[in-house]
Amino acid sequence: MIRLLKFLAFLIVLGGIGLVGYAYLGDLSPEQEEISEPVELDAG
Repeated sequence: MIRLLKFLAFLIVLGGIGLVGYAYLGDLSPEQEEISEPVELDAG
């Protein structure tokens, strides 16, 4: 039972390290594009 808990704790720690590594090293930046739309202002 203790070996199973240690193994699960090891997997959780390893998954956390992997998640942090992916967040820092993975390309998570969104693609950017310029959008231009005319706007009508009702000033009267």
